[in-house]
Amino acid sequence: MTLGSRPRWWTELPLIAVVYLAYAGGRLLGQGDVTTAVNHGLGILRFERRFNIDFESPLNDLFTRHAWIGIPADFVYASLHYAATPAVLVWLWKRGRNADYRFARTWLLITTMIGLIGFVVVPTCPPRLLEAGQGFVDTMAQYSSYGWWGGDASAPRGMGGLTNQYAAMPSLHVGWALWCGIALWWQGRSVWSKIIAVVYPLVITLVVMGTANHYFLDAAAGAAAVGAGALLTRPALRLAGAVRERFA
Repeated sequence: MTLGSRPRWWTELPLIAVVYLAYAGGRLLGQGDVTTAVNHGLGILRFERRFNIDFESPLNDLFTRHAWIGIPADFVYASLHYAATPAVLVWLWKRGRNADYRFARTWLLITTMIGLIGFVVVPTCPPRLLEAGQGFVDTMAQYSSYGWWGGDASAPRGMGGLTNQYAAMPSLHVGWALWCGIALWWQGRSVWSKIIAVVYPLVITLVVMGTANHYFLDAAAGAAAVGAGALLTRPALRLAGAVRERFA
């Protein structure tokens, strides 16, 4: 298969599956020490409060007081992260030029790998798991009777042990959503695609903070991971091309 040919779906699906398994496995490997994770979370919160950028606090109050906001936000947090990203990836595969698809796909993979490194190196306790005195309410637990999740983030009831609740820095919910938004703006041709490109990452950013699953700095770090992934994508593609030629 030449570099300019369209990637075959039967080669792309296993690649995406491997990356998703690495994502899930990396989250579990990065569980780390609970005390360390709590200290990291408190350190982030103290920094934010010092500079008045703890936007998650008023948002969480809003989501907690108003169920008509909090319940839909919980559904968004628990589902769109895993549905919208592969949907945009498939859309790019069918719609975009081959070179554009390869760039976008590799960009997403590198961004995910950067996120996994963050989970392992900086295990972070999310706001919802801090002691009650910090003022946060876990909306996923508060509204759990309305959804399929239990008290362990967005994991289905009884499967909390299969997720790492301290994989918060950076926020890949925000990172993947920003990647989706850029891809839609870049390749979309309709007004609606442009609107969704702007609204979707903004909504996800508000949701991850309002549900007390992430700090503002987690969201900012997720955006930074996307930026770093973009910078590393072309060198990675050149390296992959060189390796392919070497062993062809």
